[in-house]
Amino acid sequence: MKPSGAGPPDGGYGWVVVTSAFFTTGLTAAVLKNFGLFFLDIQNHFGVLSSTTSWVTSTAIAMFHLGAPAASALAFRFSHRVVIMIGGLLTSLGMLLASLDLGLPWLYLTMGVLQGTGISFSWIPANSMVSHYFVRWRPIAYAIASSGECVFAVAFSPSFQWLIETYTWQGALIVIGGLQLNLCVCGALMRPLETTPSSARGTEERLDGDAAAPPKRKSTFQCSLIRKPELCLYILFAILAAAGFFIPPLFLVPFAYSLGMDEYWPASVLSVLALADLAGRLTCGWVANMRLLRNLQLLAVVTTLLGVVILLLPVSRCYWAVLAFTSLYGFLFGCVVAIHVTSIADIVTLEGFDSGLGLFMLFRSVGGFVGPPAAGWLVDHTNDYSAAFYLSGLCLVSSAVFVVLVDRLVQRRRGAADADSQQDDRERGQVK
Repeated sequence: MKPSGAGPPDGGYGWVVVTSAFFTTGLTAAVLKNFGLFFLDIQNHFGVLSSTTSWVTSTAIAMFHLGAPAASALAFRFSHRVVIMIGGLLTSLGMLLASLDLGLPWLYLTMGVLQGTGISFSWIPANSMVSHYFVRWRPIAYAIASSGECVFAVAFSPSFQWLIETYTWQGALIVIGGLQLNLCVCGALMRPLETTPSSARGTEERLDGDAAAPPKRKSTFQCSLIRKPELCLYILFAILAAAGFFIPPLFLVPFAYSLGMDEYWPASVLSVLALADLAGRLTCGWVANMRLLRNLQLLAVVTTLLGVVILLLPVSRCYWAVLAFTSLYGFLFGCVVAIHVTSIADIVTLEGFDSGLGLFMLFRSVGGFVGPPAAGWLVDHTNDYSAAFYLSGLCLVSSAVFVVLVDRLVQRRRGAADADSQQDDRERGQVK
């Protein structure tokens, strides 16, 4: 069944899509974010180094990103609904097979490859659907949808800790795999949206500075977008930012343990992180909707601040100091997440959003794959978890430079387009 609306409704059934995306991000990204709770148990179980254990997480992160182009292409071929449901089956299968505990390479395949691919197949189409259903309210709609990651992470942190202590990490994986089957329900709610170019163009043109192109669906994946210098620079931002993004959640719990905290205190740090993340996403989505700053300007500011906070986090030497820096880190992380995906529409227009998102996630996998093991290697050689946070902070501060360059190129392109339009208007006036 397909709605007959003439363009993105900016409401109506779109809020059902947002709700479905909310649960999708919770059952995918929130689970990935809490992999750190399994870190020490898996490391001790197999008796390996931190860098070796971190490959489980980095493989899942890499597959999450590498699967993005395939997820976008399959959504074009079949539908977003079908791909999300396939993703739900893969994520559940990955956790259930991982619980068999057949060795560390087996975890790379199950918790890494299968789980990561399933997350990609669910997360990418869900977020794409939100962007297609909304134009005027896109930033806040995406912020609400992505906040599912935070809300679920708050509940998952103590719950996963309890499951690990009660049923061991293998039993916990079985329960989590069962929960992730609900992704199939989320996919079933994703009703396809049909739009017409004329109505969509009119909606876009009424939004000062928004992606001025109609959301006319393409039948194929647009690889040619990689030729756009703005997208290339944004991909460099993505690689560096991803290298820094996934390090703190993985090493926060071990860092807290190294300070003498035990039992549920480290898990409570992750819950506070998730709550601050939620506040950051909703706040930044609201600010972006007010259009006080361009999305790329706002992204550059919050990314820089995020990197600085992570660089300062290792000075914490007690629970409350860790909690304070974690709260700041979570808030700014949420701000970045709230706008770094929707900003793609400013770069490639909404017409190329699906393909642009796929390329963005594909190349971002390099940072996500290399970052955690590199941080683990530094921890092993320095015997200090602070080194991981220093690496993360430097990557994020460096990535903000590329966002500034992208913003300048986008503004130059729009300025040239406006000048051409004015010239055409003058020529038409002379003809008349």
